[in-house]
Amino acid sequence: MNAYSRYFFKKLFWYLMTLVIAIALNFFLPRMIEGNPVSLIVSQMSKGMTDSDTIKRVYETFMKEFGIDKPMWEQFVIYIKNLFIGDLGTSFGLYPKKVTDILTSAIPWTIGLQLPAILVGWILGNLLGAVAAYKKGVFDKVIFPVALFINSIPFFTLAIIMLYLFALTLGWFPLSGGYDFQMVPRLSLDFIGSVIRHHTLPFLSIVLVTIGGQAIGMREMSIYELNADYVLYAKLLGIRDSKISRYVFRNAMLPQITGLALSIGTMVGGSLICEIVFSYPGLGTWMFTAIRQLDYPLISGCTLLIAVTVLLANFTIDMIYGLIDPRIKAAQMEEE
Repeated sequence: MNAYSRYFFKKLFWYLMTLVIAIALNFFLPRMIEGNPVSLIVSQMSKGMTDSDTIKRVYETFMKEFGIDKPMWEQFVIYIKNLFIGDLGTSFGLYPKKVTDILTSAIPWTIGLQLPAILVGWILGNLLGAVAAYKKGVFDKVIFPVALFINSIPFFTLAIIMLYLFALTLGWFPLSGGYDFQMVPRLSLDFIGSVIRHHTLPFLSIVLVTIGGQAIGMREMSIYELNADYVLYAKLLGIRDSKISRYVFRNAMLPQITGLALSIGTMVGGSLICEIVFSYPGLGTWMFTAIRQLDYPLISGCTLLIAVTVLLANFTIDMIYGLIDPRIKAAQMEEE
């Protein structure tokens, strides 16, 4: 077995251990929230009912239906068994909808909003940070501080300001939703145009916040690399600045790539505030609804999805680093 294979299986083992712990926490933590979700459901269903025996039977039926009447360890065993067949359970708040159906319908909205915004913000932020470090001038004295100022504004504040200014006051964009409420989702120009109009404000709010954070990281890493000993040595050898800058920015990009992977992995959680402010029909909105309704299966489904995507993103980056980063390659050789 070569050095990279050992590196791969070592990382795989620790990521699998982390996943096991995440699954356990994913099950137990939501159930530690005070309150009984069945009581909330029954109270809504029993409005106008006066027969206490009937209300009690409804309560007991739902307790049995959701398995909450069983001991916690037995519920956990059932949860693990269902995971292996891809069953995340039935939503309490949207009974009898399956959690997998809810998540499946919401995932495209979250990916369609978050992924392009994260990638555009990451690219623009890194370009701005690199230019600010290398060229300085107007980029470092004007554009970079503006991006830094926008990044310092709390995300929900920026989203509300944009919503008030561009949607409510100027009327350029819709106030909420993923498309016009009177439209039926279908592949047509009218529907696609409606989706784009509703998509624009949330997209821009995420991009503007992302640019500043990425620019800060890239600028600091670029300045650090530009002042490194190997850069001075390369200049003394007469190597062209263009060639030196390629090495400098390639090294500076490594932490930024990790940040990109984490951003993509956590896009479900990151979309929470954005989707709530703009009432966007993605995973973040469903997670917020699930927490309010103590909907254990839906909470667990959302958090499990977050955990899996974060672990996959980190594992993928670790594998790529093992191939392209000379420092990790050297560490692999030392272990042989």
